[in-house]
Amino acid sequence: MTRPMLRVLTLSTLFPNAAQPTLGVFVERQTLGLAAREDVALEVVSPIGLPPWPLSLHPHYRARADLPFREEWKGLAVHRPRFRVWPGSGHGGTARAMAAATLPLLRAMQRRFAFDVIDAEFFWPDGPAAMLLARALGVPFSIKARGADIHHWGRQEASGAQVLEAGTRAGGLLAVGAALKQDMVALGMPADRIAVHHTGIDREMFRPVDRNAVKAELGVSGPLVVTAGALIPRKNQMLSIAVAGRIPEATLLLVGDGPDRAALEGAIAARGLSGRVRLLGNRPHDEIARLLAAADVMLLASRSEGLANVWVEALACGTPIVIADVGGAREVVDRPEAGRIVAAEPDAMAAAVRAILADPPAPEAVRRAADRFSWETNSDALFAHLSRLSAERH
Repeated sequence: MTRPMLRVLTLSTLFPNAAQPTLGVFVERQTLGLAAREDVALEVVSPIGLPPWPLSLHPHYRARADLPFREEWKGLAVHRPRFRVWPGSGHGGTARAMAAATLPLLRAMQRRFAFDVIDAEFFWPDGPAAMLLARALGVPFSIKARGADIHHWGRQEASGAQVLEAGTRAGGLLAVGAALKQDMVALGMPADRIAVHHTGIDREMFRPVDRNAVKAELGVSGPLVVTAGALIPRKNQMLSIAVAGRIPEATLLLVGDGPDRAALEGAIAARGLSGRVRLLGNRPHDEIARLLAAADVMLLASRSEGLANVWVEALACGTPIVIADVGGAREVVDRPEAGRIVAAEPDAMAAAVRAILADPPAPEAVRRAADRFSWETNSDALFAHLSRLSAERH
């Protein structure tokens, strides 16, 4: 018997585009996996926040302003409506502005694509916007929490109440890890509506390689440590640089970009580390896989996380990790081969890196720590979750 088609409207401000090809690649991969199912029809709405003209001409916004309003992105229909943002005016009205600008598009979409559920892929501003849209359109909605949307936006004066309201009104909620679920409950969200939904991993892309050969291609001799993440205070790369200063035989490569870049460059120069600490900027996902696989250790000193994709990606590459005790760290580092969880301070992290360098685990043993994380499992769980919400509506 043919299964009924589940029609999904994926709402995500974290979705790649031509101007930001590395933005939200984890959302893209999850969405592609769900859309590939024969019993799913799916379209993506990825709103773009822009200030009024002439501020929209600023280089920070210009590339996004030039994006098409609708396009085919890797086989997905992606809509990119614009909504108004006011730089420097706070964020309290962002979700309402996003919903108001998106509602006419969704009303028109409903006439040809009668979606059963709205799947919001981040809590701010996507979650409260999904709540407003779902109420206006008479469909259920789900929100997925990923980390900063709870730890930061869930505690901000301008956004916190809206995040909590959306979380209590959603038909169902997803969290990338069990620790994040507990953080959501602590904010006041209903535990019985929150399911843990682990990220997937592309095991063909993220896999062990000939480490020495790739190091040679990178011009690296000796131990290699890699960290990957936005250059923002929460990711705490300044601490990673301090760790590199304590391991003079190692090279540190930092992948990512952001507002802390100038400060990090200054710290690297001031510590005399320019020869062996490099800022690589944003890199394509396949290149990140190659860098992680080349590394002897992946280091991430984040002050908060949900369950970081790069933790799992490094393990799938056979690379052990040294991370702070945040978010789902204990869900991922569940065996000695996976790495170390230590205090987020330079001496402790440097000692953990040194211990792994002195007695490295076999890459295949490290890789087995990532076996629980697959896109197939991720897709099946998401389909079941959204199907339940659709069935409850009917």
